Amino acid sequence: MIILAFVIGTSLRPAMRQSAMRRSRISRPAIWRCIGAGCGVLVLAGLSPDLTSQQASSRDAVSTAIVTFTLDFPQSNPAHYSIAVDATGHASYECTGKIAEDSEEQPYHTEFEVSAGSREKIFERAKQAHYFAGTLESSNHKLAFTGTKILSYRDGQQSHTGQYNYSNLAPVQQLTVLFQNMAETMEYGRRLSYYHHYQKLALDEELKRMEAQAKNNELSEIQGVAPVLQEIFDDSSVINVVRARAKELMQMASSTAAGH
Repeated sequence: MIILAFVIGTSLRPAMRQSAMRRSRISRPAIWRCIGAGCGVLVLAGLSPDLTSQQASSRDAVSTAIVTFTLDFPQSNPAHYSIAVDATGHASYECTGKIAEDSEEQPYHTEFEVSAGSREKIFERAKQAHYFAGTLESSNHKLAFTGTKILSYRDGQQSHTGQYNYSNLAPVQQLTVLFQNMAETMEYGRRLSYYHHYQKLALDEELKRMEAQAKNNELSEIQGVAPVLQEIFDDSSVINVVRARAKELMQMASSTAAGH
């Protein structure tokens, strides 16, 4: 019996080893394929939110609509300025101009948020003007030169630019007035910041003129210079009448923005 068991056991061992080897040859690649697939899923699962976010950000950056107004007028101050407003209402203003007649031209840049009303008006007027794809210039070439103006529109699908001195198109006229009033406000902010730091005695007259223009609806987006007005109001070294004017302008800005 012992001899028979030994013989049977001996004869079965090679078969068992072969079977085990076959299982090993089959299972290891299968296991690694499984693990590899699992790892791939894990890697994709780990990276896909970031990749999706980056792709979405890239698409947003490309597709965000922007309307830009540029004026070049050598006989004025500033001689050049540009305002860009995107579809979210974020705006930037840049210019090259002088603080005083005897000073040198200096570049200036600021960013601000336009009111919801102005943002909607800008993009609605741009749409009415076919996003500036056509001719903006008036056919009357005898009109006085008031600066080279450029309106441009860009989003993820299209980009158009139109140049003019004067336009007969009502949407373009309205945009021109709005952007010029906006630029006038930003120029007040530029000068007020300079006067507050270097020439405080000039603040009263500057704020008086600004207040008069604001009441005549000749300024737009006063909230864009609210930080400068707030600095003047908070400065105890500035005379009270000047601080009071700064406060009144801030209140006008708040009420105007709320009205939009």
